[in-house]
Amino acid sequence: MQFKNPELLYALFLLVIPILIHLFQLRRFQKVEFTNVKFLKSVKLQTRKSSQLKKWITLFTRMLLLACAIIAFAQPYIPNTEAFNETQETVIYLDNSFSMEATGSNGTLLNASIQDIINTLPEDEKISLFTNDKTFRNTTVKALKNDLIQLTYSPNQLNYDAVYLKGKQLFSNTGTSTKNLVLVSDFQQKGNLLNFEKDSTVQLKLVQPKSTLVSNISIDSVYVSNSTSETLDLNVKLSNQAEPVDNVTISLFNDDVLLTKSAVSIDDDAETIFTIANNKAINGKITIEDAGLQYDNTFFFNINTKPKIKVLAINETADDSFLNRIYTEDEFDFKSFKLNALNFNLIPEQNLIILNELNNISNALKTALMGFRNDGGKLLIIPSSKIDLNSYNQTLKNLNISAFSNRNTNKKRITSINYNHPLLANAFYSKVTNFQYPKVETSYSFASNSNNVLSYENGSPFLVGNINTYAFSSAINSDNSNFKNSQLIIPVLYNLGLQSLKLSQLYYTIGQPNSIAIQTTIGQDDILTLDAKETSVIPLQKTYSKSVVIETDDFPNVAGILNVKNKENVLENLSFNYNRAESNLNYYDLNAFTETDVETSLATTINNIKSDTSINALWKWFVIFALIFLIIEMLLLKYLK
Repeated sequence: MQFKNPELLYALFLLVIPILIHLFQLRRFQKVEFTNVKFLKSVKLQTRKSSQLKKWITLFTRMLLLACAIIAFAQPYIPNTEAFNETQETVIYLDNSFSMEATGSNGTLLNASIQDIINTLPEDEKISLFTNDKTFRNTTVKALKNDLIQLTYSPNQLNYDAVYLKGKQLFSNTGTSTKNLVLVSDFQQKGNLLNFEKDSTVQLKLVQPKSTLVSNISIDSVYVSNSTSETLDLNVKLSNQAEPVDNVTISLFNDDVLLTKSAVSIDDDAETIFTIANNKAINGKITIEDAGLQYDNTFFFNINTKPKIKVLAINETADDSFLNRIYTEDEFDFKSFKLNALNFNLIPEQNLIILNELNNISNALKTALMGFRNDGGKLLIIPSSKIDLNSYNQTLKNLNISAFSNRNTNKKRITSINYNHPLLANAFYSKVTNFQYPKVETSYSFASNSNNVLSYENGSPFLVGNINTYAFSSAINSDNSNFKNSQLIIPVLYNLGLQSLKLSQLYYTIGQPNSIAIQTTIGQDDILTLDAKETSVIPLQKTYSKSVVIETDDFPNVAGILNVKNKENVLENLSFNYNRAESNLNYYDLNAFTETDVETSLATTINNIKSDTSINALWKWFVIFALIFLIIEMLLLKYLK
């Protein structure tokens, strides 16, 4: 037995007082003379014995009464557990990812857990709490209450290993305290096995609120499948996490104006196509009607006005008509000049420059091309059959392309396609293994084989390329090669033209690093801003002569359409959507953690922790005993003669 106020036990010394009073209390008897002295003595002895017994019983009762009253004020108790005397530390991880938006028996899983914290924990109890995007260290429930009530869902979720490590870091370095780490999450399956490293210093407790949600339909992605000069086909892909559903309504908006509606039946997934006008700016929003998770029922996208891509061909004696057929007026601003008639001032304005079979690259041209390439422009080099190796190799070296070796007069066939090269990404529906192989009569060999796009049958490169520079190993005029008549020339040169102008995508994903090129020219002291309805931020950005590349990561954190502004001028709009990974309704089975406390209610876990620090209070019993002894004393005084 222990006492909350043990210092009050010193009052037990007061029990000496009634003892002293009993011992030194003197009663005086009045003498009365009687004729029969023998009879009087007998009466006197009998009266003294009964009086003495009554006094001793009364004294003992009073001492017990006073002792019980003193012990009651000292508040005795018995601890329920051996860990009672240890300092208790509690750290709670509260998963506020979008999957916690699922409904349970008491509302959404997140809100139910918040209410358990507010209603179950004492307001003045010290705890540490962290979510996927916020941390509250060494605080109280009273101080946290408003933050918990206003807590919003986070587009990013910490992986469970990171949660476990971060939770342990929030404990103090006190070795004698009991450390309770409570992880509250639906424990959505992420592909990897769930495993927590054992730590004898931490009491791990897992809380997995159960969702009553059995169905969820989400908009997974949007892409353009076909485009003409007048229309484009917009594909919308849906996924379903439950039984097949009929007639799911899909609505397409431009800003807040409804453009069209469609209905689809969905099993595991489904697609629908909207045909909309091309070359028209659209601030698109697609919505579906679904009673499951709400965050994935809306999808934003943007179709901005697309500028024409500027392509410049520099020729010497070669024919450039094949370039004119590929870079058509509807998408490209194609210009072609003979080398001796070239205006060097045009070079910085271009997106793609093609050196079409020049015999020699002068120092002036090399300097202009280096500045163009460093400013983000793309360059394609097609050598002639008789080149000045020295001038070419100096240029290739500066452009980080392997140098040419001597001219090879052996005929070669172009047989290998590197489908994984960024230039040919998504250019082919399937890998082609049997096609009419183009051939070359003479060619140059690269000093090293790297970054091959197209290769000869012996593995040596026909076309190589890095981020901004590409080079053929052979002239492609009709006398030296039939490559211009091959089906390969269109995807190679067309993709090169498209990739030379970095246009913003239909949409970007929140929480992932994005690099977005904005085609604009700004002043030296100007900066671009990203504006939402209520916020405006300055993202990381790199300024080039023809564009500004902005980078986003932590912002934005809310799905929607943002304006890219230079001062007050809106340059274009960008759409951001939440990652759809949280739409999964598959969860880990925590029954495998046999040595870990697993509950479905946070309130139950908190009460279990409180029970480890609870006591059996005994003061009420001593108050009752004091009252009993008081009653006994009163009865003794009244009825014991």
